[in-house]
Amino acid sequence: MATLNISMPYEMRAFIEARFSMGEYQGASDYLRDLIRHAREETERLLVEGVDSGTARSLDMAELRRRAQTLPKQG
Repeated sequence: MATLNISMPYEMRAFIEARFSMGEYQGASDYLRDLIRHAREETERLLVEGVDSGTARSLDMAELRRRAQTLPKQG
């Protein structure tokens, strides 16, 4: 297994340490591996969703403006 040294703000380090001190993970490495695994799964899910959504079609600016005008205004 490869080793990676990273720098981060103290607050991030404290957050990671809290996760494994509560027994959720055995250490910072386990926590970071889990985050990366979830990020990869989410990326794969989004890629599949994009492929399954069909062929993209081009839009012109006039059509985009018309569509934007039909959206409810947020205040």
